[in-house]
Amino acid sequence: MKDARVIELDEVSIRFSGDSGDGMQLTGTLFSDASALFGNDISTFPDYPSEIRAPQGTVGGVSGFQVQFGKNW
Repeated sequence: MKDARVIELDEVSIRFSGDSGDGMQLTGTLFSDASALFGNDISTFPDYPSEIRAPQGTVGGVSGFQVQFGKNW
Protein backbone atom coordinates (compact mmCIF):
# COMPACT_ATOMS: atom_id res chain seq x y z
CA MET A 1 0.00 0.00 0.00
CA LYS A 2 2.44 2.66 -1.07
CA ASP A 3 -0.42 5.01 -2.10
CA ALA A 4 -2.05 5.04 1.37
CA ARG A 5 -3.28 8.42 2.63
CA VAL A 6 -4.38 9.65 6.03
CA ILE A 7 -7.66 11.55 6.03
CA GLU A 8 -8.55 13.54 9.14
CA LEU A 9 -12.24 14.00 9.87
CA ASP A 10 -13.99 16.12 12.51
CA GLU A 11 -16.44 13.34 13.34
CA VAL A 12 -17.05 9.73 12.37
CA SER A 13 -19.95 7.29 12.79
CA ILE A 14 -19.32 3.55 13.04
CA ARG A 15 -22.00 0.85 13.25
CA PHE A 16 -21.18 -2.60 14.58
CA SER A 17 -23.79 -5.14 13.41
CA GLY A 18 -24.23 -8.87 13.80
CA ASP A 19 -26.58 -11.64 14.83
CA SER A 20 -27.94 -11.85 18.35
CA GLY A 21 -25.27 -13.20 20.66
CA ASP A 22 -22.31 -12.10 18.49
CA GLY A 23 -21.17 -9.54 21.07
CA MET A 24 -22.00 -6.33 19.18
CA GLN A 25 -23.15 -4.55 22.35
CA LEU A 26 -19.91 -5.45 24.14
CA THR A 27 -17.79 -4.49 21.13
CA GLY A 28 -19.54 -1.13 20.80
CA THR A 29 -19.20 -0.42 24.52
CA LEU A 30 -15.48 -1.25 24.55
CA PHE A 31 -14.89 0.85 21.42
CA SER A 32 -16.80 3.77 23.01
CA ASP A 33 -14.77 3.52 26.21
CA ALA A 34 -11.49 3.48 24.29
CA SER A 35 -12.57 6.45 22.16
CA ALA A 36 -13.51 8.45 25.27
CA LEU A 37 -10.15 7.65 26.88
CA PHE A 38 -8.45 9.31 23.89
CA GLY A 39 -10.39 12.51 24.64
CA ASN A 40 -13.12 12.23 22.00
CA ASP A 41 -16.71 13.29 22.58
CA ILE A 42 -18.97 10.30 21.94
CA SER A 43 -22.62 9.54 21.35
CA THR A 44 -23.92 5.96 21.31
CA PHE A 45 -27.04 4.28 19.99
CA PRO A 46 -27.41 0.61 20.95
CA ASP A 47 -29.93 -1.30 18.83
CA TYR A 48 -31.20 -4.42 20.62
CA PRO A 49 -33.15 -7.13 18.77
CA SER A 50 -36.58 -8.17 19.99
CA GLU A 51 -35.06 -11.44 21.26
CA ILE A 52 -31.87 -11.40 23.28
CA ARG A 53 -30.92 -14.86 22.06
CA ALA A 54 -32.79 -16.63 19.28
CA PRO A 55 -33.68 -20.29 19.89
CA GLN A 56 -31.12 -22.75 18.53
CA GLY A 57 -31.62 -23.52 14.85
CA THR A 58 -33.60 -20.35 14.08
CA VAL A 59 -32.58 -17.12 12.43
CA GLY A 60 -31.52 -14.62 15.07
CA GLY A 61 -32.38 -10.95 15.19
CA VAL A 62 -29.89 -8.32 14.10
CA SER A 63 -28.03 -6.63 16.94
CA GLY A 64 -26.28 -3.31 16.39
CA PHE A 65 -24.35 -0.59 18.16
CA GLN A 66 -23.68 2.78 16.56
CA VAL A 67 -20.97 5.11 17.85
CA GLN A 68 -20.44 8.69 16.73
CA PHE A 69 -17.26 10.30 17.96
CA GLY A 70 -15.24 13.43 17.29
CA LYS A 71 -13.41 16.33 18.82
CA ASN A 72 -15.23 19.21 20.58
CA TRP A 73 -18.75 19.17 19.23
